[in-house]
Amino acid sequence: MTGMTGRITAVLGPTNTGKTHYAIERMLSYRTGVIGLPLRLLAREVYDRIVAARGPSVVALVTGEERIVPPRTQYWVCTVEAMPTGMGSDFLAVDEIQLCADPERGHVFTDRLLHARGTHETLFMGSDSMRSVIAQLVPKAQFMQRDRYSRLTYAGSKKISRMPPRAAIVGFSVEDVYAIAELLRRQKGGAAVVMGALSPRTRNAQVEMYQNGDVDYLVATDAIGMGLNLDVTHVAFSSTVKFDGRRMRPLMPNELAQIAGRAGRYQTDGTFGVTGEASPFDEEVIEAIEEHRFTPQKKLNWRNSRLEFGTVDRLIGSLEMAPDDPSLVKAREADDLQALKTLSDLKTVRPRLRGSKDVRLLWDVCRIPDFRGISHGEHTSLLERIFEFLHEYGRVPDDWMAQQIKRIDRTEGNIDTLSKRLAYIRTWTYVAQRENWVDDESHWRGATRAVEDRLSDALHGALTQRFVDRRTSVLLRRLKQKEGLVADVNDKGEVTVEGEFVGRLEGFRFQQDKAATPDEAKTLAQAAMAALAPEFSLRADRFYNAPDTEMDFTEQGGLMWGEHAVGKLVAGDDALKPRAVAFVDDGVAQDVADKVQRRLQHFIDRKIATLFEPLLNMSRDETLTGLARGFAFRLVENLGVIPREQIAQEVKDLDQDARGALRKHGVRFGQYTIFMPLLLKPAPTRLRLLLWALNAKFDTFPDSPPPGLVTIPAVVDAPEGYYAMSGYRLSGQRAIRIDMLERLADLLRSQDSRGGFEANPDMLSITGMTLEQFADLMGGMGYKAEQGERVKVKAVDQVIESEAAPAENAEDTPADLSGVAAQIPDEGEAPSAEIAEPAPVEDEAAEFAETEVPEGVAADAGLSETEMEVFYTFTWGGNRGGNRNAGRGPRREGGDRPQGKKGGGKPQGKKGGKPRRDGGRDGGKGGNQPQSFSAKPPRKEKQIDPDNPFAAALMGLKDKK
Repeated sequence: MTGMTGRITAVLGPTNTGKTHYAIERMLSYRTGVIGLPLRLLAREVYDRIVAARGPSVVALVTGEERIVPPRTQYWVCTVEAMPTGMGSDFLAVDEIQLCADPERGHVFTDRLLHARGTHETLFMGSDSMRSVIAQLVPKAQFMQRDRYSRLTYAGSKKISRMPPRAAIVGFSVEDVYAIAELLRRQKGGAAVVMGALSPRTRNAQVEMYQNGDVDYLVATDAIGMGLNLDVTHVAFSSTVKFDGRRMRPLMPNELAQIAGRAGRYQTDGTFGVTGEASPFDEEVIEAIEEHRFTPQKKLNWRNSRLEFGTVDRLIGSLEMAPDDPSLVKAREADDLQALKTLSDLKTVRPRLRGSKDVRLLWDVCRIPDFRGISHGEHTSLLERIFEFLHEYGRVPDDWMAQQIKRIDRTEGNIDTLSKRLAYIRTWTYVAQRENWVDDESHWRGATRAVEDRLSDALHGALTQRFVDRRTSVLLRRLKQKEGLVADVNDKGEVTVEGEFVGRLEGFRFQQDKAATPDEAKTLAQAAMAALAPEFSLRADRFYNAPDTEMDFTEQGGLMWGEHAVGKLVAGDDALKPRAVAFVDDGVAQDVADKVQRRLQHFIDRKIATLFEPLLNMSRDETLTGLARGFAFRLVENLGVIPREQIAQEVKDLDQDARGALRKHGVRFGQYTIFMPLLLKPAPTRLRLLLWALNAKFDTFPDSPPPGLVTIPAVVDAPEGYYAMSGYRLSGQRAIRIDMLERLADLLRSQDSRGGFEANPDMLSITGMTLEQFADLMGGMGYKAEQGERVKVKAVDQVIESEAAPAENAEDTPADLSGVAAQIPDEGEAPSAEIAEPAPVEDEAAEFAETEVPEGVAADAGLSETEMEVFYTFTWGGNRGGNRNAGRGPRREGGDRPQGKKGGGKPQGKKGGKPRRDGGRDGGKGGNQPQSFSAKPPRKEKQIDPDNPFAAALMGLKDKK
């Protein structure tokens, strides 16, 4: 924006002097222009004014979260931070230039003052206190003094109840604004709310309510001091101190004047004063505001804008460079520089900074504002993820972006919830505005804008519902008479004081209404708790006598009574003996708290005793001695499930008597797992996972698998031991239930694991898998799966039926197979592996009757085309591909593929191999023997291919014949 420059003018003066209006007129007198404004709200207001004058096709709006740039743009309306550089426009203006002294954003305004120029004319609009420092830093600048159109006078202190109409009450925190708006709602019928954090859409809707007279009062933060044009006649300060990002400090006279000056528009006089607990202004401050005389600004915040991107250290060094002009002071460390220092030290980021391009990208990411304001750590974690995406893929992935936006795109909730979501969506609107950060920029800009609009409308509705109400101020008046408060509790747990809703009783905790102002909160809580004392006692009695069926535990350890959380579980001395902790408010009587805690402990103790009865009976069996007793202890310690490889030696040491004694208690010694089948039911499994997670002291407990599934997908980053406690074993990309795995192992032991075998229908039925999924499962178990392809053998009945003439009536058609066909998937369609446990498959093999085939004619003659099928041959791989991650889930993207788990030993299959198609025998010596051929091969009965999905239907059809 430097280079050839024209006239530079500083247009200075108090508020209501028409400075911004003058700048807009000057810009529109040129062919091109740029104007920088301090707030997104003000930028939107100016944009709308210029669009009304020149049309939307030539006006651009650019802020951190909005980017509307028509192809024929002539005029750019921007926030100061988003002003485009190097455009060489005819005209350039920066509003509220006194913000050069702002601790947080001042260095940006100072940079514009020093370097931003229009080729023909440059304007800086702001307070007269900037005159001397501008003259020193910009010697060529001319000055234009603007006088206020109307008088501004001090009106002293006024109570809210006596506040004149068309007044704005100013607070310096969200809590203050809400508290004041609540008072106005109850005493004056309602108020509109204006804050800098509101989206333009919400703010405009709120201002519209005020401007059209729906409400007579406005409650605002100091955001109204930045040029927002409102019909306000009186401005009242509820406080004269504010938090500036680092500390609480009193406002300077020029800052107070900036806000007070909103009173009186154009030639209408205005007044200002204080309200609430704010102290009256001193005479010197009053005189300064009324006469518009303030201490000249001598120091401006500055940060070097000539950055070096060779290395990250050089970039940090250039950002921390000290100014060489006495009128400039080094700005305090901003959020973007803090983020840069933090990220550049991370092991995941530092190696990626190989050149200036990477450093520049990191800096661009660090400049994403912390709209959420949660914590520096959480913000930098988000920036780290975005940088990794941009560095590795050159973009933010669509699916990840969509996931972040989807979580925010919800319009339910209260004002605070909606305000937080609006703050969160601003991050993604900012990302979407950056060029080349997402694949489809127009889509994501539209998507984020649509979410912001929905949230804005919902927030406007929530603000209106809460702060616009014609009811009287009964509650506030009675709050001053504490002894006269009357509270009630209805059957829904809603608590009212003098008929006004103040909160809810959830279980044994009082949840105060979040709409309560800070001043009311303490009194409301005291009154509510006093009224709730008898209710707490009655509830405790009802709870103590309630049946266990009314209670439950959550997978995260919470204890519920109906829909309310009444306690939680914590680890005890023994995994099977957790402790219950009751959720009871501090003000509740101790006997009530004790009664609730005892009932919760009784509930969980009985639940464990019922669901783990076989395990507890075994632990109390005194007839178990020696190794059997030790083994039982290990089983109890592991909550009834132990992978066999973990205790292989102990199993080997057990004699038959000891095993028999354990089997009497329901212990099954499987090839892969030692377990108690009764404990694999959904209810014991859910409790076992909870007890295990409690004992392991996890921060977040893993969820139990859905009940009734034979196999489940592998869980990403599952903690070690998760699958065993869930009753599953990881094998390949899925985990199989351990009892079904043992049934499969029984079938596999009868197969020729050395010569090779194919999966039969029984195996697929047990697992509920497709052939491909089954091959992956077998690979995880240590088998080698070789894929092959062959001609699919069709059943003779199918051939005959296909050649037969159509039936003339329904009686001539074959037996109805619709019921069977409904259960058989179309060819190529994989049935879901997540199915309930299948019924056992009978071992009978259906065969077709011998069919005459003319001599010299192939058995499959007459088929219109050859159909191929894929098959797998499985051989024991000596734990080849054994699952080294059996206790965990699959690694994340880029990690190793999940494998089967070691253990279980080599299966004892049949020896000698099976007949091969070439006349030899797998595993024998006859594989390479000479072969003989005959023109008339023996007519053998065609067997139905067991992998054929229609096998069961064809067997049944043959039986009916």
